[in-house]
Amino acid sequence: MTRPSTRAVLAPLSGAIALTLLTGAAPAKPTTQWLARPSEAARVAKVEAGLTPLTLPGEAPVALSLQEWMALYGIPGLSIAVFDRGELVWAKAYGVKQAGGDAPVTLDTRFQAASISKPVTALAALHHAEANKWSLDEDVNTRLVSWKVPENDLTREQKVTLRRLLSHTAGLTVHGFRGYAAAAGEPVPTLKQILDGEKPANSSPIRVDILPGSRFRYSGGGFTVVQQLLEDQLHKPFARVMQETVLTPLGMKDSSFEQPLPAAIAQRAATGTRDGGESVKGGVHVYPEQAAAGLWTTPSDLARLALEVSKAAQGKSRRLLSQAMAKQLLTRQPPGTFGLGFGLPGGTRFAHGGANEGFRATLLADSATGSGVAVMTNSDNGSLVFERILASVAAAYAWKDYTTPAESPWVTADLIARRRGVDATIAWFRAERAARPTEQLSPDVLNEMGYILLKSDRKDEALKVFEANVSIFPENANAHDSLGEAYLKVGRKAEAAASYRKSLALDPKNANAVKVLEQLGAATK
Repeated sequence: MTRPSTRAVLAPLSGAIALTLLTGAAPAKPTTQWLARPSEAARVAKVEAGLTPLTLPGEAPVALSLQEWMALYGIPGLSIAVFDRGELVWAKAYGVKQAGGDAPVTLDTRFQAASISKPVTALAALHHAEANKWSLDEDVNTRLVSWKVPENDLTREQKVTLRRLLSHTAGLTVHGFRGYAAAAGEPVPTLKQILDGEKPANSSPIRVDILPGSRFRYSGGGFTVVQQLLEDQLHKPFARVMQETVLTPLGMKDSSFEQPLPAAIAQRAATGTRDGGESVKGGVHVYPEQAAAGLWTTPSDLARLALEVSKAAQGKSRRLLSQAMAKQLLTRQPPGTFGLGFGLPGGTRFAHGGANEGFRATLLADSATGSGVAVMTNSDNGSLVFERILASVAAAYAWKDYTTPAESPWVTADLIARRRGVDATIAWFRAERAARPTEQLSPDVLNEMGYILLKSDRKDEALKVFEANVSIFPENANAHDSLGEAYLKVGRKAEAAASYRKSLALDPKNANAVKVLEQLGAATK
């Protein structure tokens, strides 16, 4: 089955002013805090006023403020930093740190950066590779001490190297991690338990199952191996390695890889929020997979990091990397589309997104111009506003060659559901499918919506969406599998078994269907 992917005292800027404004939100009235050069005030207003309007089929476009978009998507808090021509020019914070609370997000409120941890880790790994003369192309098992990548026929033919780990081409398993609700009593595994997939780890063993160097496949597991390598070679805890190597040298004073955060720092952290608006169990998840997902930070600190990468690439700084190494960092590593840690969306831009439980973040920068933006939110829905914010910043700062992606069918379907209800979404989807059959509308659109509704305990609406999906896509095995899961959630076991059997008939390799049918004591045919 496919589940949804979804999406204080301030240090002043040079010549900057700090202003505090009331949002007027009821019943709580959190402040919207921002910091900007006086000359930027007009462009800040332009960014806020320039968000792509809400456009639904059959309706005139409606302009919404950022706060209104946040309310529509149930995003409690958001923080943004914009940098231009090599300098951080403004930062602003909106909303509250916890859903239902009144403590405002401030410029030093820490969010989970999630997978943006990976390029930050890459900077540290490349710095130490240069300093200690590690080859990016040697077998990492020659550097690993307390654990080694298990050998098999694939690794005997091609080796797992640091270059391949940082560019997601090492052939390692485990896409991402869901963390641990430690505050709610869930046990947290050691790094070695995670690497070997041993309880209480909730992820599979990290192993090579694709020929190293043969193709790109995103792997949080690969960065967990990098975490072990840095600890083995430097004889320090990973959080300390990152603090000494990257965070302190770059002045990232509101950042830490400590998991969990110490109590004094945790008071300034946001609480994660699920799709349905409730807080993450225990407030936040703990990520012992620090290299892959463990960074707590602010948009302003991410801006400082991106500015350093740009300066290194331009030969204007060697605080972390030489210009030659920075250029390797920002060069696509074959056969993939990533550099060494960063995604490279085109031109001289580099980027990465992040998605932890209850948090979403994005970072986009241009190494040639020293411009970019970082946005962080405490909501699973945070990514739904990112494209609008990026497009508005790009327009306000006249970024060249920036193309706003067309609104996806998923975004349209989701907006219809929020404004008109689930029935209207299903009707629109059926009409689109009938009108444009060659465009191959994906069953994943309704499938993802169904799971979000299911997680929000809106079971009746979820069932309606899953049932519509199998009606529209009767030959899609995953749609039937997901409908079976929904039936199980509401206790309709006979119908669940029928759905799983249909899924298995369409896809005989569906191990999940076999497993559930066995648990139900139901026949597979």
